[in-house]
Amino acid sequence: MADVSKVKFTKHAVEKFEVTKHYGFEISREQVIKTVLNPERLSRRDDQFFAFKVINSKHALRVVYEKRKGYLVVITFYPVRRERYGV
Repeated sequence: MADVSKVKFTKHAVEKFEVTKHYGFEISREQVIKTVLNPERLSRRDDQFFAFKVINSKHALRVVYEKRKGYLVVITFYPVRRERYGV
């Protein structure tokens, strides 16, 4: 498992906290980090990883990240419907 201090956020990812809050989803940095470090489901496409973690009965958090020079860089994250992704 990766070290929490090795998780960085892009500017876009940092801005997503306010965007998701605007739509009624209070997502914390800790939730995003926990999803990256301990996902319930993980898939990969090329250099990007897609981590999922359940946040409530209908939604899961999807985090897109990459591994770069010893760091995990969170590109973006967003809530998704669990039924759509089978989480």
